[in-house]
Amino acid sequence: QVHLVESGGGLVQPGGSLRLSCAASGIIFRATTMGWYRQVPGKQRELVARITGIGNTNYADSVKGRFTISRDNAKNTVYLQMNSLKPEDTAVYYCNARLLTDEWGQGTQVTVSS
Repeated sequence: QVHLVESGGGLVQPGGSLRLSCAASGIIFRATTMGWYRQVPGKQRELVARITGIGNTNYADSVKGRFTISRDNAKNTVYLQMNSLKPEDTAVYYCNARLLTDEWGQGTQVTVSS
């Protein structure tokens, strides 16, 4: 059974930083493409960043240069380092495992506000 558990969300001021973590179980983590998505009420869930098992990454244009996705295959964990946060980054952030079907974590709230 796939289990994804996010942590690290919270309230931060504009310009601040947060690091999200997602611990995975029930999958062959090192072979799985992992991603971070975000969603605000009334809008579709959107891709923030993705990383393949061998470390290739891609990012949404809106976060390039500010966010960094990484993974630790020994810990079955994927991270999202978010710097220079903006109010428009406020959303629920979801961890994703790309398997035969998409698997999702429960989400963690990130709020950027002064």
